[in-house]
Amino acid sequence: MATITSLGIGSGLDLNGLLDQLKDAERGKLAPITRQQEQQEAKISAYGKIQSSLEGLKEAVDGLKDPKLFQSLSASVRGDEITATTDAKALPGSYRVEVSQLATSGTLASSQIGNSSEPLTLGGATQLELTFNDKESVTIEIAEDSSLEDIRDAINAKKDAGVSASVIFDGTGYRLALNSSDTGDKASIQSFDFYAGDDRTTPITVKDSDEKELTNGTPISGQDAALKVNGINITSDTNQVEGAIQGVTLNLGDLDIGKDETASSTVTVERNTLKIREAVGDFVDAFNDMKDTIGSLTKYSGDRETAGELVGDSTVRTIEGRLRGALTGGVVGGEFSTLNQLGITLQRDGTLEIDEDAISDLAKNSPDALSDFFAGVEGENGLADTLSKTVAQLTGDKGTLGIAISGAENRVESLGVRYERMEQSIERTISRYRVQFGQLDSMIAQMNQTSTYLNQQFDALDAALGRKK
Repeated sequence: MATITSLGIGSGLDLNGLLDQLKDAERGKLAPITRQQEQQEAKISAYGKIQSSLEGLKEAVDGLKDPKLFQSLSASVRGDEITATTDAKALPGSYRVEVSQLATSGTLASSQIGNSSEPLTLGGATQLELTFNDKESVTIEIAEDSSLEDIRDAINAKKDAGVSASVIFDGTGYRLALNSSDTGDKASIQSFDFYAGDDRTTPITVKDSDEKELTNGTPISGQDAALKVNGINITSDTNQVEGAIQGVTLNLGDLDIGKDETASSTVTVERNTLKIREAVGDFVDAFNDMKDTIGSLTKYSGDRETAGELVGDSTVRTIEGRLRGALTGGVVGGEFSTLNQLGITLQRDGTLEIDEDAISDLAKNSPDALSDFFAGVEGENGLADTLSKTVAQLTGDKGTLGIAISGAENRVESLGVRYERMEQSIERTISRYRVQFGQLDSMIAQMNQTSTYLNQQFDALDAALGRKK
């Protein structure tokens, strides 16, 4: 039997086209699996959106769990431009702050030499010692044949040198300029000297090629900040003044004080009601965002094409039920037991509405009661704690949402295996059809050959019989 290398050549039939139609028909069996995969992947994406909104809600309620929030204080400043921050030790009050002097750093410039880049005559010196007004001296290792620039670099390379170094050209020569890293009199640079090793008995004289000695100039000491707080004299070696007011740090760095001038400010420490109002508002916003997310994923207006991915989903109903129960379950042990008493009401659509004036009044006048409600008496079993635990349980690996996500992921994986097996089965079927079509093509080709041969024989026979007549 003749071998057919291309379907249809032997028979003249469009067997390739027929095979393609059969293949398309067979691959139609994959469409339901693909639709199921898309549905499950859409569910996973939708569950992910709910999980993100729940995590946002948890972050907001976690901010309400800390009792310190409701006791937090803030400092406001009226007058010249100083700033103030508070910590947990601050106490409410008003303080008059008068600043007469800012803290500055000390400076020291060396004598003048002729060249900053050529090696100096060090006389065997291997160390440079920096001396300060009232702090330990610092030793800098220097290399042989160091230039003024090399000495500068050696100083700056040492992280705890206590100074920053530069080389200055004054118009006729070069000087080593040192500036104390810290402000205040104690940290001021006083002098520098060169020594050979650890021998500190006699400083070594260092010269340039013109025999000019590299010596200390006159130091300019830094100064401490000077201020009064409610008439009490205060000094500070930095412009970050701590302890002058309990729990308050004063920052004097932005002041511009001339000689014999005084900058006056009033620092008022009071309860930070704004922080409390914002934290409660963030909780309400986060809850409503979560409800909006769920609403968009479960909406149905009669059109299946525009319906949400989670219409009728039992997981969503469980989540909403758990959260509603936590919100309306009440809080025991404090002055308030329900959100309604705070001015936060649950609307018919499941969202929360907040009375800003009511919350502001409570933040100002009843912060302890708010703390008991949200953070709980002794920091436990408040509404924020209950909601936080509920969300954590729902989103955990063994929680309602976690199980739903893992279940959908498992179904996608299973459908993937099923899709692969179906593809293999379709390929085997198409291969079988291809073999059968090849056999059919060969058989028809053989039959055509036989037919042609017989026709030729009959024609020959007719011609022979005709001649005999």
